[in-house]
Amino acid sequence: MFQGVVHGNVAFMIIATVLVFIMTPGLALFYGGLVEKKNCLTIMVQILLSIGIVTIMWIFGGFSMVFGKDIGGVIGNPLQYMTFSNTIFAVNSEYGLTIPFLMFFMYQLMFAIITLPLMTGSIVNRLNIGGWIKLLIIWMILVYFPVAHWIWGGGFLHKMGFVDFAGGTVIHASAAFSGLGAIWVLGRRKVICKKAPFNLGLVLIGAAILMFGWFGFNAGGALTAAGIASIAFTNTGVACASGMVLWTILYYCEHKKFSFVEPMIGAVAGLATITPASGYVAPMSAVFIGALAGVVCYFAIKIPRKLQWDDVLDVWGVHGVGGFIGTLCIGIFANKIVNGVDGNLHQFLIQLFGVVLVSIYSLVVTMIIIKILDKVSDIRVTKEELEAGLDKSLLGESFISDK
Repeated sequence: MFQGVVHGNVAFMIIATVLVFIMTPGLALFYGGLVEKKNCLTIMVQILLSIGIVTIMWIFGGFSMVFGKDIGGVIGNPLQYMTFSNTIFAVNSEYGLTIPFLMFFMYQLMFAIITLPLMTGSIVNRLNIGGWIKLLIIWMILVYFPVAHWIWGGGFLHKMGFVDFAGGTVIHASAAFSGLGAIWVLGRRKVICKKAPFNLGLVLIGAAILMFGWFGFNAGGALTAAGIASIAFTNTGVACASGMVLWTILYYCEHKKFSFVEPMIGAVAGLATITPASGYVAPMSAVFIGALAGVVCYFAIKIPRKLQWDDVLDVWGVHGVGGFIGTLCIGIFANKIVNGVDGNLHQFLIQLFGVVLVSIYSLVVTMIIIKILDKVSDIRVTKEELEAGLDKSLLGESFISDK
């Protein structure tokens, strides 16, 4: 039983898994503090529901669709690992030779849980809770499970040589470009309130949890407490710092003052951008990638605003553009000594093809899902519900009790 398992590596992966898990409640606090007080609980509960719903989906076929035996390069065998079949006492040589396969199951589950919640920041105050649940279930089946298989589960992009260490394409690009597609279908908010962000304390707590958890998000991708984990860990910290500093400088140059919120957004941009490359580049390259994120993402968030797409919390500009350029940076800065991947024109073109394909696929499929849901069911919030506040209208609760 569990022959070859290294206990130290299991302990490392448990810590990394917990760190990624806590990022979902952290995201709820981060987004919740950025929106209006009367709507904050609604966006929080949408994010938190992903923990329960995606976990059940993961058990009943989701994990198997991602990591089961490849079927035509497109999807994994949905029955192979369903309901923990062939996982409980197994060690899988392809996914962590020194940890139980069950540990890998749990670590990857945390990535699946947080992906679509990232998109909630794009479509703030558009979907009711039932509509969000329907989108979550269908999107996981049609977008996340296939895309994760293509890249991490032995699918056709993996076979081409495309790499993504911790989810710049699988998670950030897929969620953010899906958010863009959702915005194009749902349109602008019916009621736009100027009282956000309502609680900067929540924003700080959420951002701190995200930054804290991101070390497990990236370093855990090594699946072992070894040298590559230390490189990914270091790259995470330095890219966060350079992203924060460059973003703050640009904001100050534009507005002639500092901001409490903007450095945190810059830090998240640096983290999202280093994520795909964190296990393939040397630390000095990570410093540059974080700085690049601080500049490119800072200007990218202005595009939806100028075009009036109403990406409320700038998800596309931060996570989408960040994940996109971070994926391309592998083809430029990857160091073969770090993890066997060499940055060159061939690798760059593979990365470009993969991230463009996933971005377009996610955007188009999400648009189709929402168009169909919008026709066959009631998924949108009404103007009256928005004016009264979604927390009161949909939940009958409020952030601060009236009692």
